[in-house]
Amino acid sequence: MADTSFRMLRLLSLLQTHRHWPGGALADKLGVSVRTLRRDIDRLREFGYPVRAGRGVDGGYQLAPGAAMPPLVIDDDEAVAIAVGMQAAAQGAVPGIEEPAVRALTKVVQVMPPRLRKRMDALRAATAPTTFAGPQAPPLDPEVLIAAAQACRDCERVSFGYTAHAGRRSDRLAEPHRLVPLGRRWYLVAYDLARHDWRIFRLDRVTGIRRTGASFAPRPLPVEDAAEFVRFGILNVRAAFDVEVVLHAAAARIRPRVGRWASIAELAEDTCLLRMSTDKLDDAAAILGSLGVDFDVRTPPELATVITEWSTRFTRATRTTHELR
Repeated sequence: MADTSFRMLRLLSLLQTHRHWPGGALADKLGVSVRTLRRDIDRLREFGYPVRAGRGVDGGYQLAPGAAMPPLVIDDDEAVAIAVGMQAAAQGAVPGIEEPAVRALTKVVQVMPPRLRKRMDALRAATAPTTFAGPQAPPLDPEVLIAAAQACRDCERVSFGYTAHAGRRSDRLAEPHRLVPLGRRWYLVAYDLARHDWRIFRLDRVTGIRRTGASFAPRPLPVEDAAEFVRFGILNVRAAFDVEVVLHAAAARIRPRVGRWASIAELAEDTCLLRMSTDKLDDAAAILGSLGVDFDVRTPPELATVITEWSTRFTRATRTTHELR
């Protein structure tokens, strides 16, 4: 019965995300047969959800528009995602909506079932306030985030796999201290028991996190604030490449488009110098391509190689497109 209830919740959640779902695609998404899907659709109708069914090649299911809908239903992952998003907004991810986000977050957490409320309480208690800013972050497993938050709250050691900056993977055993959201990434501040020192771990690089059941007495952090500890640590990690590119465009035109991730110095009325540091030259190439201006690469020479490879790939794609016409 529990599996059926969860599947029904998932089905309703999917129907609420799209106006129309082909029957086969919806069954595949749920991992059930088309026959089982029909039974679940009938159950939703019994609960008062107006689900329309279409026949033929374009047959499928959709929620009827304009109908009086029962209360919105979301599954566990969606509830946590909503609460995390509102917490980010409350901390300044979108300027001007901090106060409404706090009110909304309070309401959502209050109506959560106890098991989800405990998870969110752990996340809020273990997170050091800071400001969200920066580029899009790599995907983060919400289970890693929640497990780390609960371990911080309960002072429980965790083990996990970690992929370092250079791509080397290692297994870690640590005493988690606080979570810090910064630059649209989440960081875990923890005491590494193998290295006998404090470390900062990017959560999107953490895999297989496991609470060991071993409790610990919290150690004093070297600085007063966990967020400042992360900021200082990030600023002192040198990026792999320092990029300098001459752009054939006015500095005033370019500066608003690169934000805080690159510095722009005016060289002449229609020429400026872009400087940035990056771990991935593909990122620099993407930024340069998006500006829509001519440029000359000063350093590093590896960037010119990357741009040449991109150019060859794009030219090949264009040639293939013309051949298919």
